[in-house]
Amino acid sequence: MVSSRHNLLFRTVLLCAMAVLTASSLLAQDSPVKRGRKYKPPPETSKISVQVTKKFNGKPIMNAAVIFNPYKDGKDIGNLEVKTDPEGKATIDIIPTGSLVRVQVIANGYATFAEEYQVDEPSKDIAIEMLRPREQVSSYKDNKGDASSRKWGVQEPIRPKPAEQKPDSKSAPQASQPPAEIESTTPSSTPPSQSAPQQ
Repeated sequence: MVSSRHNLLFRTVLLCAMAVLTASSLLAQDSPVKRGRKYKPPPETSKISVQVTKKFNGKPIMNAAVIFNPYKDGKDIGNLEVKTDPEGKATIDIIPTGSLVRVQVIANGYATFAEEYQVDEPSKDIAIEMLRPREQVSSYKDNKGDASSRKWGVQEPIRPKPAEQKPDSKSAPQASQPPAEIESTTPSSTPPSQSAPQQ
């Protein structure tokens, strides 16, 4: 009899606890107070398309590196690199609208291009014509805009070839000769023998 009372008491307590939990979860769903972070919409972005071509013939440059470096409100947002497709086009659509964007283009065999653009509209098209490498600016002569006199890429230093040595009579080894007999100039420790007097 005692065990049946304990079972009945246990079941009653369990049902009351479940009823309280269910009621509190239903009340929490209807509660007007919402806790958590406020939703902040992302900033508006602009789509930038860059067309990279060769200046001397207008053909597109494939696989050129186009680097976007946006600044907004004086803050550097970061940089992103996009390679050009076979038509010479690179497109990016995550640049915040109203930012100042530095665009840099690096392609093998061409001088590096860099310029800044203000992006205030939802889309912007930029055409870039790449030049062959330019001569290094010199304070000794005016060479601004001249084509480079060196080839692009890594250059090996020009080393002179070693001159072939001709055999000289002075430096040429002479044929080996037997050593000449050397007369001694030092006096002998024993005096020359005197001949015995003849009788």
